[in-house]
Amino acid sequence: MESFAAVSEAVESGAGLPELARAAGRALDASVAVVDESSAVLAVACASPADERAVLAVERGVEVLELRVADARVGELRYRLRGEQPPAALLRMVATVIALEVERSRGPERASEAAVAAFLSDLLGRRVTDRENILARAMELGTDLSGGASVIVARVHPLQPTDGDWRARALAVAERGARAVERTSLAASVQLGAQAQKAAGGEGELVIVVPGADPELSRRACDAVLRELRAGMQGFSAVVARSRPAGDPVDVHRAGYEALLAANVAEARGTESLAFEESGSYRLLLPVMIDDPAELRRFHEETIAPLVAYDEQYETELVRTLETYLDEDGNVGQTAERLFTHRHTVRYRLERVRDLTGLDVGSTEGRERLGLGLKAMRVLGILPEHGPASERGAEAGRVPLGEQDR
Repeated sequence: MESFAAVSEAVESGAGLPELARAAGRALDASVAVVDESSAVLAVACASPADERAVLAVERGVEVLELRVADARVGELRYRLRGEQPPAALLRMVATVIALEVERSRGPERASEAAVAAFLSDLLGRRVTDRENILARAMELGTDLSGGASVIVARVHPLQPTDGDWRARALAVAERGARAVERTSLAASVQLGAQAQKAAGGEGELVIVVPGADPELSRRACDAVLRELRAGMQGFSAVVARSRPAGDPVDVHRAGYEALLAANVAEARGTESLAFEESGSYRLLLPVMIDDPAELRRFHEETIAPLVAYDEQYETELVRTLETYLDEDGNVGQTAERLFTHRHTVRYRLERVRDLTGLDVGSTEGRERLGLGLKAMRVLGILPEHGPASERGAEAGRVPLGEQDR
């Protein structure tokens, strides 16, 4: 087809995606935009800024064609025809050529992304411990860790079913925020041990290493990441946590665990941002989390795990009631008020806690063991199942009881 010749020529000449998009637009007689799998715009060929906005927003009359190379989705071709519908064969050929060019052009970038992910995985997993080796590998990636670094863990969760590779987009958005403060920050999705994998749904943690030992720099980077995620990931919730700066690169792995612990505690508390030094008494469990997480899990199994299992099976709120009761210093009335339920209901649930765990909240030892069990649960990133009604601000979907109902 003569209309396809310009598309083929753009590829053969190595003109790049912008020229290829313009050639595709001429071949299809359409305004076109090419975006990658993380929704980043790679090339646009539109008649005007307004036309470009319409195509990118997939407004009325805009078609979307998935770009694939073998079984891998590499992006989308978004187009709005100006004339007649082009032949299906021409559309397929154009889409195939663009997909191959997207894959080719992203090759070096993906190699760099893989190198960053491999380095951070080795660094935080203590598979590389020699200082000179750490510094050399960091310098290969354009980062100087000789002055140490801090670690940020960011978690993003969709508030509704979401298509596309939103995790890659979240990584790009978070990295952009951190690099606005420290341009040599490194970001990747990294597994931080089996417990981290469980907490992150098996997808790894979104980790950012910010070079330098300045705590103010770390704080500003953390704030910037959260701002970017709020603005760039609408329809998602975000939690961002940071470690203390590690003055020596060989200690950055510990900073990774600090950020992980802070992220687990932040999620349990329902807060968007938390620094490790703000985690209170949870900090005391960090050595156990690093050196003997199995012991931490055993303590959880001996205390809180039966309550979690009971809540999941019978859709009760024993864990939440226990947490609230301990937060209210054992005051049943205040616990009932916070939970919007009757005092008798609170007492009944606390009796079930005693029956299931063998620990009595009325005794000092019982409260201490149950309190530590809750802390172990949070540090491990084990969160009981909660529906929308139990999210922060929803107040379990209940209306407060009147004084006469209590």
